[in-house]
Amino acid sequence: MTDGDGGGDDKKGVAGFMERARDQAREASETDVTKTAPFKAFEHATESVALNTMTEGRLFDVADALSDYRLQNVDVTDTTCGYCAVGCRFDLHTKDGEVLGARPTDPEKAPINGISTCVKGKFSYNYVNSDDRLTEPLVKEDGEFREASWDEALARVVEGLGDIIEQDGADALGLISSSKATNEDNYAMQRFAREVIGTNNVDNCNRLCHAPTVAALKQTVGYGAASVGMDDLETTDCYLLSGSNTTEAHPVLATRIKQNVADGADMVVFDPRKVQIAEYATQYTRTNPGYDTAWINGLTRYIIEHDLHDEAYIDERTEGFADLKEHLDQFTPEYVEQVSGVPPEELASAAETIAEADSCCFCWTLGLTEHTNGTENIISMSNLALVTGNVGKPGAGLSPFRGQNNVQGGGGDMGPLPNNFPGYQPVTDEEIREKFEEAYGTDLPEEEGWRTTEQFLAADRGDLRGMYIMGENASLSEPGVENSQRILADLDFLVVQDIFLTETAEHADVVLPATTAVESNGTFTSSSRHVQLVKRAIEPKGNCRGDWEIVQALAERFGHDWAFDSPSDIMDEIAELTPIYGGISHERLENGAELQWPCWNDDHPGTTRLYEEEFNTANGKASFIETGPNEPADLSSDEFPLTMTTGRVLYQYHTGTMTHREEGIMSYVGEDFVEINPETAADAGIENGEYVRVESRHGTIRVKAQVTERPGADTVFVPMHFAESAVNTLTDENDLDMAAKTPEYKVTSVRLRSGDDPDPARTTRESGDRTLAESDD
Repeated sequence: MTDGDGGGDDKKGVAGFMERARDQAREASETDVTKTAPFKAFEHATESVALNTMTEGRLFDVADALSDYRLQNVDVTDTTCGYCAVGCRFDLHTKDGEVLGARPTDPEKAPINGISTCVKGKFSYNYVNSDDRLTEPLVKEDGEFREASWDEALARVVEGLGDIIEQDGADALGLISSSKATNEDNYAMQRFAREVIGTNNVDNCNRLCHAPTVAALKQTVGYGAASVGMDDLETTDCYLLSGSNTTEAHPVLATRIKQNVADGADMVVFDPRKVQIAEYATQYTRTNPGYDTAWINGLTRYIIEHDLHDEAYIDERTEGFADLKEHLDQFTPEYVEQVSGVPPEELASAAETIAEADSCCFCWTLGLTEHTNGTENIISMSNLALVTGNVGKPGAGLSPFRGQNNVQGGGGDMGPLPNNFPGYQPVTDEEIREKFEEAYGTDLPEEEGWRTTEQFLAADRGDLRGMYIMGENASLSEPGVENSQRILADLDFLVVQDIFLTETAEHADVVLPATTAVESNGTFTSSSRHVQLVKRAIEPKGNCRGDWEIVQALAERFGHDWAFDSPSDIMDEIAELTPIYGGISHERLENGAELQWPCWNDDHPGTTRLYEEEFNTANGKASFIETGPNEPADLSSDEFPLTMTTGRVLYQYHTGTMTHREEGIMSYVGEDFVEINPETAADAGIENGEYVRVESRHGTIRVKAQVTERPGADTVFVPMHFAESAVNTLTDENDLDMAAKTPEYKVTSVRLRSGDDPDPARTTRESGDRTLAESDD
């Protein structure tokens, strides 16, 4: 081929490089999975050519040319990440309905991440154009799905829900909202439940993760959210971090924390697993799963006993200290070591580090909440922070890291909760309820509804006959997979609104196709209470509709005229009815305002740090509340001697809806595994890489053994990302937190058995490839 042919073989320098790269990209697109992602094919091809033909210096010479080529005829949309709740913002580059990749945006538009992104936020968008995307409504006839028009599908939903209301009342229905969806979508769902259906039986996946955080912090300090901003997390002198695999679950946030530690901050990590972030800790202490109140109370007792507490702060800003001090007498170092495994010298070292620091951030995720005593764990953490005077001052505070992109806003702030209207306003408060009744033009239910886990138990009893599930794969995310699947199959009517035909949707009577985050407009709220715009980067696939549009269309068919023309209209209504969002609007956000709630009015700048002057309580003081002693519900035994805990890994996200459709990511972690301590593996005769069966009292899964010192000798770890070996096959639907009704995912007694020697007396769930939807936080 010659220059006249347009080929690149004879061209020199940048021109030849570009031509050869285009040729290789074209070939790759014809033979490889990257044909659905031409932008990535081009990048991969150019990288390969560069490595084989160019010096390092020459690579710098072509950087600008590559950038210019990539941006030709490409649309750029600044938006907020749809993965975890750190709240990263970036530019999405799209072309012809394809997401080509993410690039840093103007740092002024990205107050949380600046120019940083994680591997998922940067690359994982193939799911949007996956061949198995739902693009048309589906209705079930004789056990089989067929495509239907929107008119037919919506009519069937109205008929199905309406029949149950007519026969057994509104409380025979349950609704589950989505922490993947926008604030505006979730606001619409809670309004639909209360105004249209007439029930408070509405909840979301927050129930399965951080509901204990919300319940605990509401009791102690007032708001069920982080008290700190990003500046506090980046400048604190000390971290106490527990139950958080930060490096893998929140990579961008972990980078900020590690940098601060490198600059001299202390980090104390308590966890049953030596998670990756523990490798950077000043002190790592291994704990026994399920006994967190013991070591946290032990820290607090040590600080008080050694006069390391902040007496002035306690006297001025708290109440209940005397009773707490007396209660803590029982949490001696000896008792703490006996039940939690924390040696007295490590307890003392951690307590002194925390108390002597000028400021400290107390950080956690699901390792502290997903327990039968999860609410007490977080109350204990709040007590410790308050005793040291570390709430409401620079570099200090309470910081739960949230998992799903909008679990703070859509999962809590917007009120898809059985006990709260938007903004955590109690449904049982008559004055507040009257405000919403006036706005909605109808009477609203007075009693609290059922939590998600309670909805499934009620359905099992026959008290709940139908469900409307939006963007949640409850079939896998609920504890006791076989039980949840049976319950869903037995419902009289089920409607599912999602982007894929999930395990949950397989049981539905009607399936409604929704848009993904990159096809939607609205807002997400981050862990740090930042409310940020989400912008449509590509048009919805097929006949997909936005969640709020679907819900509004159903409301209209029930005779309720909402007349929202856009998500901006919905946010305006949210601001009118929700004091903490009173000054938030799409217009302000579009004009560059960086807003963290509470934001009381249009002139308010938002609140970076909570509780600087007073707490969100009746008298402005924080409350000390006694906790423990307690123990997990599922204790180990001779039959089941090991404790299984569950969680995330870096290269996957929740139950894999999006990441399982990325070949590159699947090449890193493409199947499930169980982490086993070398001592435990040796005793059981298990080799690294062999398949084993993990068995509990409730079921069995078969996964690959990964022998590692990350867990202790009595603990094993299994990720939550794979349907083929659904870890919730092993968990129990009856073991719930007393206050929040959150399942005990972090403590399940198990045993190990050779994967080639199944016990026919045990139930084994081994299925083929499945499509997945997001589950818990």
